[in-house]
Amino acid sequence: MSILKIGVIGAGSISQSHLNAYAANKEVEIYAICDLNEQRAADAAKKYGATKVYTDYNELLANPDIVAVSVCTWNNTHAKISKAAVEAGKHVLVEKPLCRTVEEALDLQKAVRAAGKVLQVGFVRRYDPNAQMLRKFVENGDIGEIYYAKASSLRRLGNPGGWFSDIERSGGGPLIDIGVHVIDLCWYMMGKPKVKSVSGNTYRKLGNRSNIQNLSFYQAADYDAEKNTVEDMTNALIRFENGASLLVDVSFTLHAKKDEGAVKLYGTKGGLEIDPEVSIVTEKHDTIINITPQVNTLGFDFGRAFQAEIDHFIQCVKSGNDPLSPVEDGLEIMKILCGIYESAEKGEEIHF
Repeated sequence: MSILKIGVIGAGSISQSHLNAYAANKEVEIYAICDLNEQRAADAAKKYGATKVYTDYNELLANPDIVAVSVCTWNNTHAKISKAAVEAGKHVLVEKPLCRTVEEALDLQKAVRAAGKVLQVGFVRRYDPNAQMLRKFVENGDIGEIYYAKASSLRRLGNPGGWFSDIERSGGGPLIDIGVHVIDLCWYMMGKPKVKSVSGNTYRKLGNRSNIQNLSFYQAADYDAEKNTVEDMTNALIRFENGASLLVDVSFTLHAKKDEGAVKLYGTKGGLEIDPEVSIVTEKHDTIINITPQVNTLGFDFGRAFQAEIDHFIQCVKSGNDPLSPVEDGLEIMKILCGIYESAEKGEEIHF
């Protein structure tokens, strides 16, 4: 099998996960790095042995040696760069969220279909070995009909600032940054039912809480304590046409005792817990049974999930198969996210 030359566009923090996984895949060569900050691109190229360094992604895309790219840039550039990439004949792995608006998603979907190239959305939670393990229980009917799910991803102090808190570049706050992961994970585990309506609330009460001392948190490279135009937290109820529902709440900052993460799904034959640790609940001989699967890690394994995501992308590029998280799924998740924001703004339920 030939070695695929890969380009990574955007050398910020999330790109490290892509680069580490590509470096561990024997079927690829990290060939080019692109970033607006030339020194940052050069540093990444040196670390991972890339031959080419660019500051203009168009120049990278014009290189005929590059077969596929990872798009690891600000959210407001995802659609533009991904569209340019598929039109240049490249396969694309684009970080979540797919883009910022439904219009952008529809336009990108059209471009992907016309180009006939692979576009995989970076819904990394789908690729976690535990998620894939539990999905087999769902597919084989062990959980029955999943009719209710709930997900929380609450940070008590975790507004990264920088582009994350600039709504023009990010498209939103915790909902579009971390909420997208748990919403997609639940939707995927439920079998991707068609959305009927969403009702959401957003709150801007606490700001970035840059005044807090004695407790550290991740800050973006361009952190600016004076800049924050995104919500602190969001909650939403998502209704599906099959009667199922999903309840979600997410925050960058909240007067909570500790950070909390929970993903739980409930069916007619059993239940699943994914976060904070995997567990299966069922009943047998009129007795409720809690099952703890014997797995390497009961919690989410970020590194293994990213490796599986990258490996899957390379397999799809080589085989031409559709990815586990195609552009169509990215579009549906954008409809949900934008619907929640619209509902919160209008103060009413949004029907699809």
